[in-house]
Amino acid sequence: MSGEDQQTPGTDGSPGGDGIRGTALGTAPVPLSVLDLVTVGAGSTATAAVRTAVDLARTAERRGYHRYWVAEHHSMPGVASSSPAVLLAHLAAHTDRIRLGSGGVMLPNHAPLVIAEQFGTLEAMAPGRVDLGLGRAPGTDGATAAALRRTEHLHEGADEFPQQLAELTRFLDDDFPDGHPYARIHAVPGPIQSTSPGGVQSPHRPPLWLLGSSGFSARLAGTLGLPFAFAHHFSAANTVPALDLYRSSFRPSEGLAEPYALIGVSALATEDEQEALRQVRTGALAMIRLRTGRPGLVPTPEEAAAHHFSAVERDFADSWLGNVIHGTPDAVRQGLDDLAKRTGADELMITANAHTGEVRRRSYDLIADAYGLPQG
Repeated sequence: MSGEDQQTPGTDGSPGGDGIRGTALGTAPVPLSVLDLVTVGAGSTATAAVRTAVDLARTAERRGYHRYWVAEHHSMPGVASSSPAVLLAHLAAHTDRIRLGSGGVMLPNHAPLVIAEQFGTLEAMAPGRVDLGLGRAPGTDGATAAALRRTEHLHEGADEFPQQLAELTRFLDDDFPDGHPYARIHAVPGPIQSTSPGGVQSPHRPPLWLLGSSGFSARLAGTLGLPFAFAHHFSAANTVPALDLYRSSFRPSEGLAEPYALIGVSALATEDEQEALRQVRTGALAMIRLRTGRPGLVPTPEEAAAHHFSAVERDFADSWLGNVIHGTPDAVRQGLDDLAKRTGADELMITANAHTGEVRRRSYDLIADAYGLPQG
């Protein structure tokens, strides 16, 4: 990546633009993007998972996906994405055009100044193509969240999160009012460098997104005029109500004149319908283990096929798989088209759950082919 020569990409990949709205390519109904949990399969390693993330990001860039996000999780053996900023720095060094971001950073786990510094550094590494998506859940269990925050009093309520968000925004914009305790503190890299004598630092900052799986963040994002990302892949029943609430609450802001909502969707394409089902069952078994306090590596398809599901587990697996779009490329394309139409989402962010990176990479290629996306 040649950082000094790189131009700020617009919503269609051209210079300029607001860095939020994408452009639908090929026959896709909306822009398509990628959410990567950097999963670790049984028999594999975190090193291999990170290498897969690089391969997937390059594939997504080559095939015209709009953005590539990673999500913060903790204390989960099968998910190697505990440090989004570190991963994004690595991905920035191996890509040139695709937007990179967090889907998301869990704001209550961190001091706002630290996040502003980390993402200011990422913006310096990949100018004009970094997104900062924020969530208010811990991304883990309560005990791990307490260890992260060095406190047993977890703050994720209606009062604390907006206050943390406001503080982070002021650090990013370097605009604490005179007399504020933080008025003389500056997040660096950041705007202070452009206003210092001789400063030439770019003034832009990563656009903020709010993430959610219920109505709280939907309403807050709308009120603040921010783009919104909804976790349809694990909260499908709430998708349409949350998007309706976001749109009805939306107030134009300096950064966004109209609502813009993406939804995360679990989808996997293979050449054969039964093979797709065999692959996605691994995710169902992994979720059962996570929800019952036994998180582990992503199981192999063989392990998932051999597992004896109890009646309760079978009901959960059926419900989970009912929210995963899977099958042949044509079937997945139809499922994504229907979902975009039903929800009115402005962008679909696809997460492909499978045991191996090769199956996931192949799925993104097949979906791109189904929509006639460019080869790159």
